[in-house]
Amino acid sequence: MISEQKAQFVQLYQSQYRMVNQLCLGFMKGDSYQAKDLTQEVFIQVWNNLGKFRQDSSPKTWIYRITVNACLNYLKREKLHSEKLGEAFREQETTEEIKFTESDPVNALYKAMAGLSEVDRLVTGLLLEEVPQEEIATILGISDGNLRVKIHRIKLRLKKLINHE
Repeated sequence: MISEQKAQFVQLYQSQYRMVNQLCLGFMKGDSYQAKDLTQEVFIQVWNNLGKFRQDSSPKTWIYRITVNACLNYLKREKLHSEKLGEAFREQETTEEIKFTESDPVNALYKAMAGLSEVDRLVTGLLLEEVPQEEIATILGISDGNLRVKIHRIKLRLKKLINHE
């Protein structure tokens, strides 16, 4: 049983690592160290819950959900932590300017994504991973139509952030 579970985990890890890391990178606003830590946390959860996976959805969708939950939980913990540091620190943090460089469009995109909400960063990350829209809607628990509207609004917001409007 353990060797079968180990083989299944190794296959999932190899096939889904890049996607998980990319999503975490989007949530962590391009911070590769934090993204790698979160990616590791996701795969620890995958290992710990592999025996409980009911196959109601594809393993990829299941891992997306774990990734999203891990990232959102991290952001919640960070928000609580920053609130404890006081108002002055938060003001300094929110007045920081985001600077984009034309020479690194990928970095510019991740920095622009920092201006999006957590859910919008998730949607953007999934789109960058070329996940089908139907699967993204399933992951988020929204209709395809709602997702299309959300994507349109995200694109407009990213354009404004990148063009400093």
